[in-house]
Amino acid sequence: VQLQASGGGLVQAGGSLRLSCAASGRTFSPYAMAWFRQAPREERDFVAGISWRGGVTYYADSEKGRFTISRDNVKNTVSLQMNFLKPEDTAVYYCAAGSRLPMTPTTTDAWGKGTQVTVSS
Repeated sequence: VQLQASGGGLVQAGGSLRLSCAASGRTFSPYAMAWFRQAPREERDFVAGISWRGGVTYYADSEKGRFTISRDNVKNTVSLQMNFLKPEDTAVYYCAAGSRLPMTPTTTDAWGKGTQVTVSS
């Protein structure tokens, strides 16, 4: 499966952004999907994940209550709604596909190219 993320940009602290990831190639539905992020000089960290049917979601503790992951298996897309953004959310965000949740950088099957999110204070 090929993944393409979009929707990043520059936003002020407290603002919102919605990231999208479009999948193509192999069938999208059996994959669990996730978002990761990587700040400069930092490791790539898990942000949120969703099961292939969408019934199970996982969030990193710092994102609970602010971010919402969703997917549309008809349109082959997964989205990340990010609210109440903070400067520390600044990073390159990547979508990923994997066989199960929770997902780690070493258990993914496919990565999309990242999209930059910058939150100004």
